[in-house]
Amino acid sequence: MFAALTRGTLDGMPASKTARERARAELTREIKDEARRQLAEVGAHGLSLRAVARELGMVSSALYRYFPSRDHLLTELIIDAYNEVGEAAERADAPSAPPRDRWLRIWTGTRDWAKRNPHEYALIYGSPVPGYRAPQDTITPAGRVPRALLRVMEAADLAPASPGPPLSGELAEQARRIQAALDTSLSEADLLRLVTAWTHLFGAISFELFGQYARTADPADAYFAYSAGQFADLVGLP
Repeated sequence: MFAALTRGTLDGMPASKTARERARAELTREIKDEARRQLAEVGAHGLSLRAVARELGMVSSALYRYFPSRDHLLTELIIDAYNEVGEAAERADAPSAPPRDRWLRIWTGTRDWAKRNPHEYALIYGSPVPGYRAPQDTITPAGRVPRALLRVMEAADLAPASPGPPLSGELAEQARRIQAALDTSLSEADLLRLVTAWTHLFGAISFELFGQYARTADPADAYFAYSAGQFADLVGLP
């Protein structure tokens, strides 16, 4: 950093400005790291900007320049968590592999991330935080895992194990909204099967992380692989 300060410019930008930006980015990271540590201790409902500032040796008024409220900090943590689990799912995918292998890789990559990051997982898929309302900024990151599964389906010749019952008017309309939002040519029925599989993926992970498989499917490795295969059949992967 000191070397940068002694130069006139760095990558076309005044060196002093670059140093300030880098210092701000570093402190922002430290704030979020401390907030994640507190999530593990008190949960999202107990997260406090004052407590974060105290642990970092800052006055709370200084921290408010980075995050104007607890909800702003929560939103940043939620977006980070959605992006991290989405990246884990995307990284696990192998586009050249057979569709069912890709599907299982994505399911497994998602689960592995959740097991490594249980508190971040609980933040986005656990109980809602009282008084907090997620903004629109969270929607795109939240869609990364289902979009990864969607890409597998779009690349496969789908042959669902069962066509399922006819769609009601309301359900068909909901499916068309999903179709438009995802900009996909998959049919309404295919998309609803995807939603069902996506819901079960996170339901199975939640049951495992929150101890709901005790004395049944615990440890859950075999059951999770079984579920992934069953839902591959449901959506029609060959």
